[in-house]
Amino acid sequence: MKKSKISIEVTLDENSVPESIEWSAEDNLNGAIQKAKATSLSFWDDEKKDTLNLDLWTKDMNVDAMKMFYVNMLGSASNTLLNATGDEFMSSEIANLCEKLVEYLNQK
Repeated sequence: MKKSKISIEVTLDENSVPESIEWSAEDNLNGAIQKAKATSLSFWDDEKKDTLNLDLWTKDMNVDAMKMFYVNMLGSASNTLLNATGDEFMSSEIANLCEKLVEYLNQK
């Protein structure tokens, strides 16, 4: 069985607010360190039937970038849901929401 490790390192300021986020994966560019302004990591707890989330963003990430980050995550979720389950209705509904949100953001 193959295993792969993904590492996330967060540098915090004196108030425990993220200043930088770096990540690496053994299968990604020979484990090269990548910089990020935000991360959202979710785990499904099958016993509780609930999602555990870890959402972090650096203090210098602007609000517009944060909004696009979430729209992009929803769009990715739409594709993943379709590929994993074949549920075209749910995928389409999420994609439609993303289109509305992009229109909203473009009007600002």
